[in-house]
Amino acid sequence: MSNVKKAEGKLGVMVVGLGAVTSTFMTGVLMARKGLAKPVGSMTQYDKIRVGEGENKKYLKYNEIVPIADLNDIVFGAWDVYPANAYESAINAEVLKEKDINPVKEELEAIKPLKAAFDKNYAARLDGDNVKQCKDRWDMAQQIREDIRKFKEENGCDRIVVLWAASTEVYVPVDEKIHGSIEALEAAMKADDKEHIAPSMCYAYAALKEGAPFIMGAPNTTVDIPAMWQLAEETKMPIAGKDFKTGQTLVKSGFAPIIGTRCLGLSGWFSTNILGNRDGLVLDEPANFRTKEVSKLSTLESILVPEEQPDLYTDYYHKVRINYYPPRNDNKEGWDNIDIFGWMGYPMQIKINFLCRDSILAAPLCLDLVLLSDLAARSGRYGIQRFLSFFLKSPMHDYTKGEVPVNHLFQQYVMLKNAIREMGGYKADELID
Repeated sequence: MSNVKKAEGKLGVMVVGLGAVTSTFMTGVLMARKGLAKPVGSMTQYDKIRVGEGENKKYLKYNEIVPIADLNDIVFGAWDVYPANAYESAINAEVLKEKDINPVKEELEAIKPLKAAFDKNYAARLDGDNVKQCKDRWDMAQQIREDIRKFKEENGCDRIVVLWAASTEVYVPVDEKIHGSIEALEAAMKADDKEHIAPSMCYAYAALKEGAPFIMGAPNTTVDIPAMWQLAEETKMPIAGKDFKTGQTLVKSGFAPIIGTRCLGLSGWFSTNILGNRDGLVLDEPANFRTKEVSKLSTLESILVPEEQPDLYTDYYHKVRINYYPPRNDNKEGWDNIDIFGWMGYPMQIKINFLCRDSILAAPLCLDLVLLSDLAARSGRYGIQRFLSFFLKSPMHDYTKGEVPVNHLFQQYVMLKNAIREMGGYKADELID
């Protein structure tokens, strides 16, 4: 039997960023609670896992195996640089039709964003004024901690999860001297080292210190540093990241295994996207795109590995592009042009054109990551949550020990299922080779 603590009381979900993704996520959950919409795409709401073997074999939903928080127990909060409430944000984002927002209008209007911890140097294209005045990075983190405490108390929440669904920040390279330990990180925050301490790091630090799991839904370096891993271990809190795996990378992590499993060769993979929402605007800035590029490029290299199959994967060319194109708004389009070769080296091509809706794909990921991070915390799991890599573009891993992340979608799915089984008191029974 599962020895996970029951999901009693209210679960506060505090989201950094109240834009297209967050307002779509919140609206969908509120509509689903009223029975007016279906949470399609959510593993925690739909997926079934086999437990037991032989005559004891059965297929159960996640909440039949482990105690997952009920949608009715979720209370939403947010921070944002713009003062618009969740209803105004949902209308402005133009992802959902008004008829799919209005039934929960009052609940959305009540979700007013707290002032954001923000530094324009990290997102030059954003210019909102709903921003905290902070003496330094340390003060920034303390103000966020106070927000979490206050929100928890005012809303009668038993537990809090903090989710980053804000824009991609400027790329921050890992610096061992600053990011290598909690002490060094705190010293840099107190010294107001704006170059090495991004605002998102202040959110992650504050969440962990307040006993809240933290999820990084953008490609920021935030939780990809030893200092955060140490803090998560110290506070016994789960962390997960980074970057929601929604469109093109989902396709890549699912399609690359076809090429690898069939032992076909790869000459090149060119991926390009057009996107017109606020995320696209921010990514139009080269320094912000660099952060995204690093996360998107990492997927392929751990699935089609040159060292393992030198005849097939040596020197393939991998290029990723994102183009800001306002007319498309949230309806992004991903093109993949894949040059492969087969028997005797003869070339072939594969073209994939995915016309997807960014926030529609991201919303269920937000729900699953929040519910599963809360579950992990109640089951005593802390530190890097590798089983959540299924939902993320660039899964966290301990690169200081040479660990290679698992990017293969179906291997990630085995990790997810086994974690749920183990937390439910069943044995893990599908090994990853």
